[in-house]
Amino acid sequence: MISHPALNAILNGSSGVFVTVGYVMIRGKRILAHKTCMLAATATSTAFLISYLIYHYNLYVSGAGTVHFPGTGAPRYAYLTMLTSHTILAAVIVPLVILSLVRAFRGNFPAHKRIARWTLPLWAYVSVTGVLIYVVLYQVYAAHP
Repeated sequence: MISHPALNAILNGSSGVFVTVGYVMIRGKRILAHKTCMLAATATSTAFLISYLIYHYNLYVSGAGTVHFPGTGAPRYAYLTMLTSHTILAAVIVPLVILSLVRAFRGNFPAHKRIARWTLPLWAYVSVTGVLIYVVLYQVYAAHP
């Protein structure tokens, strides 16, 4: 059975792939493909957020607490820097995604394009760092809740 952290990484990675392919599609003027990819990215990101909240709620309820990075020295500082930037941008990206979607659905494409220039790279960063956090925490350092 797949672990919750692994599922979260798969959802994050999938979102990153959809965002990237969506960007390629819009650059190629393939509007329907872009829309499809961005809606898929939104769906996988939403599924990730729900899964993430359930996982951390269950850790809290069980009394297991949070999973701490077990490394020391430079790897610890690098991990915590990545985690901090990921966490801050993950909070920032939610309203940006919503605003981008609203503007697109309303057909306000100039305004959509202006906000999407910020949304897309931040969303990609959050998706990629989410996977990297999983790999470092659960694979490289094999932490367990």
